[in-house]
Amino acid sequence: MNVSAKTEYACLAVLELAGSFGSGEPIQIRRIADVHGIPARFLVQILLQLKGAGLVSSTRGAAGGYQLARDPAELTLAEVMAVVEGQPAEMRSSASVPTATSRALLDAWREVATAEREMLSGITFADLVQRVRGQTEQMYYI
Repeated sequence: MNVSAKTEYACLAVLELAGSFGSGEPIQIRRIADVHGIPARFLVQILLQLKGAGLVSSTRGAAGGYQLARDPAELTLAEVMAVVEGQPAEMRSSASVPTATSRALLDAWREVATAEREMLSGITFADLVQRVRGQTEQMYYI
């Protein structure tokens, strides 16, 4: 599975917003950018794209920032990825002459792509917040 930097940054930003969902306080772009080493200008573009799709909302002003527009339990990795990358194109064979061999290979690739989409559709940002919290609870400091 190949994930572009833009898609990864979008998912990181949404995961940060999901972690503070319901607090009523927007998260500033600078905070997300600094924590994850994301160029702030690039993150602004990504968040505007997510806002245009209705996944996040923004508040202006000194105390402004971004918040999730939906419950993280109802937002999946597949949805965020589709906003950033667009819908995946239909897989086609590059073979100039279709054969039983090329069709079998294409069918296998399509099965893998379908399984990937199903898995991504089954992972919510609430699930990911729980994973993050589970990992931070297991850290030990000396």
